[in-house]
Amino acid sequence: MTELDASTAPLDSADHDLFRDTVRRFISEEITPHHAQWELDGQVPRSLWRRAGELGLLCLTVPEQYGGAGVDFSYSAIVVEEMARAGATGPLFYLHSDIVAPYLLHYGTEAQKQRWLPRMARGEVIGAIGMTEPGAGSDLAAIRTRAERDGDDWCINGQKIFISNGQIADLVLLAAKTNPAMGSKGASLIIVEGDRPGFSRGRRLEKLGMHAQDTSELFFTDVRVPVENLLGEEGSGFRYMMNELPQERLLVAITAVAAMEAAVSWTRAYVAERQAFGTSLSDKQTVRHRLVEAHANTLVARSFLNDCLKRHLAGQLDTATASVAKFWTTEMQFSVLDNCVQLFGGYGYMREYPIARAWTDARVQRIYGGTTEIMKEIVARELFKTR
Repeated sequence: MTELDASTAPLDSADHDLFRDTVRRFISEEITPHHAQWELDGQVPRSLWRRAGELGLLCLTVPEQYGGAGVDFSYSAIVVEEMARAGATGPLFYLHSDIVAPYLLHYGTEAQKQRWLPRMARGEVIGAIGMTEPGAGSDLAAIRTRAERDGDDWCINGQKIFISNGQIADLVLLAAKTNPAMGSKGASLIIVEGDRPGFSRGRRLEKLGMHAQDTSELFFTDVRVPVENLLGEEGSGFRYMMNELPQERLLVAITAVAAMEAAVSWTRAYVAERQAFGTSLSDKQTVRHRLVEAHANTLVARSFLNDCLKRHLAGQLDTATASVAKFWTTEMQFSVLDNCVQLFGGYGYMREYPIARAWTDARVQRIYGGTTEIMKEIVARELFKTR
């Protein structure tokens, strides 16, 4: 693996600082005052997506010719970090901008790019990705949704579950079997518009956390889309998904580390203020040392994440390292947040405190994007492969 210069963090330029200020203002003005209501509603309004598009905060890595900002992934990382630090788990912008849009950019035809990417960058079209099924989670090769060629159309039948942005998506990038006899080599990616006859959205799923983020079941009953909606080559869907998953897992790791940093900051302020037995909690050695451990683990996580970011920006982040980043940071995130909740005492269990919401929201990080157990198996295969 090529050695990279680790002397500087990848998000520290003056341009990054200016952009971070813009993101923070957007969050403080447009998200934070309303997030509690969105948690009750179970989703965020479409107007927020349009506002993010107006400010140039969506599809940042998409070239300017397709409506994006044409910058590198480091700017996307800043959006993800600031959203995580603010506990803004409702608007899942990175799914739209840094997972769905790259599939279109990397594998789409010129017509597909021109049709979808500018509207996605403006927040007029919201994207989702349909991979997970009731019987196929981390094992993407086991998907059962089928797309059969019928003249100039694909006829799609199947079901997806746990689909983020499912209730509001205008575009679903669907993983389906176009040749079931070929196993994983028979999977393809197909663009499905949200207004197609036969496409329906099931219930908004009630989750343990991330209450403002809409997650849904999707159903496809004889949904017909033109053959031009195939993304890339038929039968290459599984390969495309494997190519794109490292960035998805890095996005989860970025969220985890930023949430850890926020939790340590909140807890430090709380224990310094909170009085017990005549002194502040921060005067107690047990409290101080527990928070120091959380702080140290967060520093290590940040250092590792920065290295992964630099590798990704250089095109050198491999699947195994991304998988390590995903499982290690999310496991550490939950440990750090759990310790911070403990230091808040009873208040740490109250949802009005951001630490309680962050702790609840964090649990899914160890599951989506590939479970910790699957990540370890990916790494093990690389570690023990014949060289």
